[in-house]
Amino acid sequence: MKKMIKDLVKKKNDNKIIFTAGPASIIDSNIINLGPCFGRGDNEYNKTYNSVIKKLKKISGLKKIITTQGSGSTALEIVALNFLKGKILIVSTGYYSDRLFQISNLIKKNNKKIKSVTEKNWKNLDKIKGRYDWIWACSTETSHGLKIPITDLKKLARRTKSKLALDATASIGLEVNHHLADVISFSSCKGLFGLTGACFVCYNINPTNKVNTFVLDIKNLEQKRMTGPYHTIQSLEKVLQKYNYYKKSVVQNKKKMIRKFKDYLVYPKKNQPFLCTYVNKKIISNSSKVILYKPRIKISGSIVCHIGEAHLGKNAKGKIINFLDIDE
Repeated sequence: MKKMIKDLVKKKNDNKIIFTAGPASIIDSNIINLGPCFGRGDNEYNKTYNSVIKKLKKISGLKKIITTQGSGSTALEIVALNFLKGKILIVSTGYYSDRLFQISNLIKKNNKKIKSVTEKNWKNLDKIKGRYDWIWACSTETSHGLKIPITDLKKLARRTKSKLALDATASIGLEVNHHLADVISFSSCKGLFGLTGACFVCYNINPTNKVNTFVLDIKNLEQKRMTGPYHTIQSLEKVLQKYNYYKKSVVQNKKKMIRKFKDYLVYPKKNQPFLCTYVNKKIISNSSKVILYKPRIKISGSIVCHIGEAHLGKNAKGKIINFLDIDE
C-alpha cells in the first residue's frame, strides 16, 4: 500500500510543477499517515495530536497553542477578537497586511476594546513614534515577496511599549525568532508542508477580551469544544518529525532562484524570505506543467515561491527553476 501511495504521489508531483505560495507539493507522508480517527477516546489520534502540538511549540517558541478547522485568515480573526485592544498599529507591507487592517477595523465597529487602528509603511519602521498597545504585522508578505525581520518588529514593539502579534502564515518554520512575539497565527499548508484545513494560534499571554462568538472564542478552542482538523493534524505528524529534511528543499530552491535571477531581485538579502522571491521582470514558462503564482494584487514583475520541491526534501537541487525564464 505504501509503495502504491508513493508512486501515485510521485506521479502527481511530476505532472504539476508549482511555484505558488501554498499548499506545497504533496509529500507521501501526508497521505500515508491518514486514517480513521476521533478527537475523544481515540488514543492513537491523541498521540498524533500531542506529537504535532509539541513540535509546533518547539518551532514557534511559544508556550500555548490552539488549533481549529480553517484558513490562516480564521486564525487572524481569533487573534484580533481575543487579544487586540487599545491602540493598534498595523505595519503596512501589502495585500496581507491590508487584511490585518480590515479585520481590525471590522472588529472595532462591534468591539469597544479596540480604540484606534493606524497603518504605517514598513519602509518607515525606524521613524514610527508614539505609544501603541499592539503591533500587528506580516513578517513575510507573500504579495510582495518581502520579509521584515522579526527582530526589527520586536524593536518597534519595545520602542512603542507595545505587544507584538504576527501573521506567521508565510514565515512559520522557515524564518527564525517567532518566539519574540506575544501571539502568532498560521495555517497548516505553506512552510509546514501539511494539507490544507487547519489553523493555529500560539501565545505566551492570556487573552483578555470577552468574545461574543462561540466558534472563535479561544477559551472554547482550548477546551476543544468543536470538531478539530483531525486529518490535517495526521498529515503533519510524520512531516514535522523530519521537518529539517523537507525544509532543505525550500532553501535549495531559493538559492537556485537567487543565482539565476540575481540581476532582477527587488529586495536586498535582509528582506529576502525563504518562501518566495520578488523579481522586477515578468517570469514565464514554456511548460504546460508549470503553475506560476498570481498575487491577489497587481504588481510590476513577478513573485516566485519555493515549496514546489518539498516532496524531494534534502535531495532537491532546485532543478525546477530551470523551467522559468524572463519575458524579454
